[in-house]
Amino acid sequence: MPGESRPRRTGRTRRPVRVRRGGAARVAGAMRSIGLSTTRRAAVVAIVLCTLAFTLAVPLRTYLAQQAEVSQEEERQRRLEAEIERLEERKAELEDPVQVEAEARARLRYVMPGETPYIVQLPEDSADVGDGDGGEDGASGGAWYERVWAGVTE
Repeated sequence: MPGESRPRRTGRTRRPVRVRRGGAARVAGAMRSIGLSTTRRAAVVAIVLCTLAFTLAVPLRTYLAQQAEVSQEEERQRRLEAEIERLEERKAELEDPVQVEAEARARLRYVMPGETPYIVQLPEDSADVGDGDGGEDGASGGAWYERVWAGVTE
């Protein structure tokens, strides 16, 4: 209209509105501009995904192996702590001189000076003696160290 005055814009110019495309759309547009067909684009995407999978597979496998190793070591540590506790209890028992004397008498057949030791042989024990080679102490297999060595070598 010829006589109307238009409101004036104060230095601001209008810019065209851009529509932002998503990442997939940008990649597809880039592939089209390169000139790759849909099949080739799918192959490139598959190669990229396989590369990512193989890149992540090795660290993941290492992580899982280390987790299994950690759990094994924790189990081993629990067993060793239980063994330590049992051995400490045994050590406390053996600090008593009466207990040490009883162990020496039972396991090593020690006797106190002035005592007369007696060994009772039951019929089952005498059969073992007859089978032996008649060593120095009359027991089968000779001296104790010979029996131990024979047990180790068998």
